[in-house]
Amino acid sequence: MKLQATSGTLSLIRYNPPPFSPPHRCTTPFSLPKHRLFMAACIDTSRAETAQTNQLSCEPNGSQLDDHMYKFANLCRPSFSDLVSCVPMSQNGRKRIHTSTVEDDLCGADLWLKIQDEARSDVEQEPILSSYYYSLILSHKSLESALANHLSIKLSNSSLPSSTLYDLFMGVLVEDGEIMGAVKDDLRAVKERDPACISYVQCLVNFKGFLACQAHRVAHRLWSQGRKILALVIQNRVSEAFAVDIHPGAKIGRGILLDHATGVVIGETAVIGDDVSILHNVTLGGTGKVSGDRHPKLGDGVLIGAGTCILGNVRIGDGAKVGAGSVVLKEVPPKTTAVGNPARLVGGKENPIKLDKIPSFTMDQTSHIFEWSDYVI
Repeated sequence: MKLQATSGTLSLIRYNPPPFSPPHRCTTPFSLPKHRLFMAACIDTSRAETAQTNQLSCEPNGSQLDDHMYKFANLCRPSFSDLVSCVPMSQNGRKRIHTSTVEDDLCGADLWLKIQDEARSDVEQEPILSSYYYSLILSHKSLESALANHLSIKLSNSSLPSSTLYDLFMGVLVEDGEIMGAVKDDLRAVKERDPACISYVQCLVNFKGFLACQAHRVAHRLWSQGRKILALVIQNRVSEAFAVDIHPGAKIGRGILLDHATGVVIGETAVIGDDVSILHNVTLGGTGKVSGDRHPKLGDGVLIGAGTCILGNVRIGDGAKVGAGSVVLKEVPPKTTAVGNPARLVGGKENPIKLDKIPSFTMDQTSHIFEWSDYVI
């Protein structure tokens, strides 16, 4: 109802609003804009054409050629349903193995949108989790906010409130874009390499190896800024909450997979390269009461099997693999496999068998055993 003045008098005119129409609701849990659908179609086409021209071997160890004729085979996981880029072994030392592709763009700028879509799809399947997903994912406007909130809840206790931790984590993540780039690479690494990972949102919410790695990134930033006491507090809480003990002084690259992660111990002066996969109960430690630079250095594309101990300031070369249960005390050359206690090279020290695929991507932990020993049960 509104007032209208006419000829010096006031008259009442009834206002009838238009009928209410509810907002349109999308019936599909995950819909892409037209330009993204076109982009996905282009990826499928390129993958199909590549499959016709390049015959890829799925064996972790292919035929061995001379160094000057060495050609690196590409990796494709046949059972992986999503679009995974095929990447050859890097020959350029400290250079990112993961190359830029269209899929990288989708997992970068649009990754948060995809995580939210996955969360909505999960809620449709399990409505009982609607409040859970709303508080962890759907109520947040950015990946930084969701990650800071989740870590703060996981690591808080009665004397260290989640609100304090949230402000701390959020400040570091928003300020440091390099960390968030590494976070996205880690999400992609888990999704591509771990067959148990069914979605990005499940990795973000439920995979403690991923969460422990991101908490370490924040702690390492604080350590580098001289805020060592606060960094050590975060390390302690991560150790108690996730059973993963990473010293805040350790340097960790991008595209890291800590598979299962229980019992992982990484020392203060350890350095881990890019695109590395580490399984549970792995120790990157010192040899004793040695001070200074005393912990292992892992190159790019390295795979460390479960239960492995690498002790001392030794280097594991780019693209090398260390078999499960091994104890490594000496350098492992690039693209070779070490196994045993004490570890020795498959093929012998003088002529070790060379790997033609990135072991951290293949996640193959058993084929070398048959080559290392003629008696395998």
